[in-house]
Amino acid sequence: MTGNKTVKVTLVRSFHGRLKNHKACVAGLGLRRMHQTVEVLDTPENRGMIDKIAYMLRVEEN
Repeated sequence: MTGNKTVKVTLVRSFHGRLKNHKACVAGLGLRRMHQTVEVLDTPENRGMIDKIAYMLRVEEN
């Protein structure tokens, strides 16, 4: 594992009107509203969700 490394993820584009699985990725990352920032563990599962909806996010490495 990466030793509890985290990534800051901010939702910068609306998820309304997006594909169902893209909305699920937003929810899976714990994002609920625009410009909300959350810290998630840097795991392969979270990275997959981030990669899928990268066009809606701003990602900051820690």
